[in-house]
Amino acid sequence: MRGALVLLAPLVGAAVLTSRSDLDDCPGYSTSNIQQFGQRLTADLSLAGDACNTYGSDLPDLKLLVEEQSEHRLHVLIYDANEEVYQVPESVILRPECEKEPKESHLRFDYEENPFSFRVLRGDEVLFDTSGTNLVFQSQYLYLRTWLPNHPNLYGLGEHSDSLRLPTTNYTRTMWNRDAYGIPSGTNLYGTHPIYIDHRKNGTHGVFFLNSNGMDIKIDKTEDGRQYLDYNTVGGVLDFYFLAGPRPKDVSVQYSEVVGLPAMQSYWAFGYHNCRYGYQDVFEVAEVVYNYSRAGIPLETMWTDIDYMDRRRVFTLDEERFPLDKMQELVSHLHRHDQHYIVMVDPAVSHSGKRGSDRGVFLYRDHEQNELYQGAVWPGATVYPDWFNPDTQFYWNEEFKRFFSKENGVDIDGLWIDMNEASNFCPYPCQNPAEYAIENILPPPPPPIRSPPRRLPGFPASFQPGHSPSPSIPTKRDNLVQKMGNIKKRTSEKAKKIGLADRNLINPAYQIANLAGSLSNKTIDTEIIHAGDGYAEYDTHNIYGTMMGSASRKAMLQRRPHARPLVITRSTFAGAGAQVGHWLGDNVSQWDKHRVSIAQMLAFASIFQVPMVGTDVCGFAGNTTEELCARWAMLGGFYPFFRNHNEFGSVAQEFYRWPVVAQAARKIIDIRYRLLDYLYTSFHRQTVTGTPFLQPLFYVYPEDEKTFGNELQFFFGDALLISPVVGEGEDFVQAYFPDDVFYDWFTGAVVPGGSVTLRNVGLTDIPIHIRGGRIIPLRVTSATTTTELRKRGFELLIAPGADGRAAGELYLDDGESIEARAAEIRFEFAQGRLKVLGKFGYHPTVAVEAVTLLGQGRGRRHVTRVHIELTGPTEVKL
Repeated sequence: MRGALVLLAPLVGAAVLTSRSDLDDCPGYSTSNIQQFGQRLTADLSLAGDACNTYGSDLPDLKLLVEEQSEHRLHVLIYDANEEVYQVPESVILRPECEKEPKESHLRFDYEENPFSFRVLRGDEVLFDTSGTNLVFQSQYLYLRTWLPNHPNLYGLGEHSDSLRLPTTNYTRTMWNRDAYGIPSGTNLYGTHPIYIDHRKNGTHGVFFLNSNGMDIKIDKTEDGRQYLDYNTVGGVLDFYFLAGPRPKDVSVQYSEVVGLPAMQSYWAFGYHNCRYGYQDVFEVAEVVYNYSRAGIPLETMWTDIDYMDRRRVFTLDEERFPLDKMQELVSHLHRHDQHYIVMVDPAVSHSGKRGSDRGVFLYRDHEQNELYQGAVWPGATVYPDWFNPDTQFYWNEEFKRFFSKENGVDIDGLWIDMNEASNFCPYPCQNPAEYAIENILPPPPPPIRSPPRRLPGFPASFQPGHSPSPSIPTKRDNLVQKMGNIKKRTSEKAKKIGLADRNLINPAYQIANLAGSLSNKTIDTEIIHAGDGYAEYDTHNIYGTMMGSASRKAMLQRRPHARPLVITRSTFAGAGAQVGHWLGDNVSQWDKHRVSIAQMLAFASIFQVPMVGTDVCGFAGNTTEELCARWAMLGGFYPFFRNHNEFGSVAQEFYRWPVVAQAARKIIDIRYRLLDYLYTSFHRQTVTGTPFLQPLFYVYPEDEKTFGNELQFFFGDALLISPVVGEGEDFVQAYFPDDVFYDWFTGAVVPGGSVTLRNVGLTDIPIHIRGGRIIPLRVTSATTTTELRKRGFELLIAPGADGRAAGELYLDDGESIEARAAEIRFEFAQGRLKVLGKFGYHPTVAVEAVTLLGQGRGRRHVTRVHIELTGPTEVKL
């Protein structure tokens, strides 16, 4: 919209095209009562004929709202006139407001009155076009089609393990969060992010569909070859945000304005992490810490999976294998050595001995009968927290305060959330969760029968084997406050926007392509009604994990109010990055999963605004190999979240297990740590501007068609092009260098543009190239921990562009405070002079000690020793 009704005129001469056969009888809607108030248009939509009731009852009366919210964002909302249909709660995604005085919009909204259809245009270019097909808005089915250009370049619509550039023939993207062991391609995985980017040579735009219901998004061609994208969802409303771009980075920034900016992480969170499912006891965990030290491989953070729990019950310790006193000494040892500790917490709480039931904080099958809903997960029969219940946050805070107490518990530094889709091992209908658990869920492995572990240098005598344990954290406590009364089952008199009555919440007529089968299979039953406003799990399933992440972040902040909490989750929804980071789930130790992790990481970091992302390095399931683990270690060094993790029963894969892998790990961690301030600076920029720091090549070179399908190379920040080896038995990379200046990281040599075969790439190598025109701040040497690293001085690596100029940035703060004094420094190089500019609110204890100038075309480095204090502006002649 541009604010004038003439620019909102009906379409002229729109062609009627073939629609889906099962929707042929649907009449669409006619438009009336059209009103415009400044940047806002409203209208009534009425069913234009006899109801077709294809997959539910057609709603006779709808409303249209069109808002020109900013010069680059257009909001189009189609909803029911009575506002009873479920809409995503603002507690999950707070809606952006219209700018008070928006500049002239780059987007224009056109419509046809009868039957209603609309288009979104940027100038004369049609970006979204529903003409020729009728809108369907039923009680349990919504349908909308938009036409696409031929051979479109589409990206997003996650979470998936498909190619970064989406297939466009007979392709279905299903959105329904599920426990997706093995992350198979072509299926729905753990997260729902219904945004796509449409990249064209003359501009890029984005379309975000704010809807948390189960859906199929289908991309295909009609019989006459016309390309289209269909939305098919089993509930909610049609709530679209159109993002004008026109560059890919612009779309990402504009999307962050809708769903929120990502959370900033602590400096230490970017260090190297290690975990394994299957550590037998606290002594084995300690041995791993010691072995990393002995191998000379920096270990920043040690993790423990569900092994530490008493019979896999959250907020408990196994008294035999992970006694409290030994756990506290392990954590104390890590903290004394400037290392960190993280454990897993699942949402499913053991049905026996549960706390919190007296506050009614778990999901109920029947509120009136006080019957809790039960599933079956690792501890057996389980109940699930109800994140919509206002008392659940208090319960979660208290559990964290008690179990993770610095004085009396396990003083963790970050949190790992798993199984929060939510997962339920018992297939629907789960008649007897306890019986199913006994028959089908393996008990935890028994305490190991082995000789006491060897003494570990650096650990106190009290930690060593033979010391008698103190009592573990209790598994029961007194009842909480007076028992909560029954929560009344909601009736047909509904509050606004929480869902229509009399729907089939288990088996809707339209079945999405959920790989698990029915909506309720292997998860919480979708007919469950939440406390509070009375939302149905049918509508809110896809936001369960994100709500748990938000509650957990608050609980972590309650423990350490001033420190940025690291929370890594499995299940996500749009906007989750504002609260948590994400690991890409239970992958497999296979070359194809190593390869596809690049596309997955880029989708989350550059499109979905969840930049704290990584996959299980070397693979989770199955047995890795020395070659695969070495290659994966080198690639993992450029994941924002860098963690080695694998499964119980598979071959151990800590980096020190193989000589070549250990060598690769030492090399890549050395490179990563020297680059850590560059990473930290780039990451921080995304948290304040939305500009992605991890980028596919087409983000940096949007007009170069050869970059559009490239998903095996990526930019780490604006300056570094990473080109990993991705095939078994290969020692080469088929790399592409756009028309620009690039320098080899290791030699400083200039690399010619175009397609290049990089040969003789050893198992401990990864091609890294520096984009000309950039200045990269490095630490002069690496260190064993990030705390020690911050004591090292800086080196500035200057890579001049074709014009001989270069620029770069450095963000400095204390590394962990939420409200931190900071320095935002800019470096500029031209004609042999280096300028240091910016804001200097934080004064580091170290200075710039060296400047390395790469010689364009000469293939050499020139190093100048300097001493530049980073406390104010200065200029240096090199």
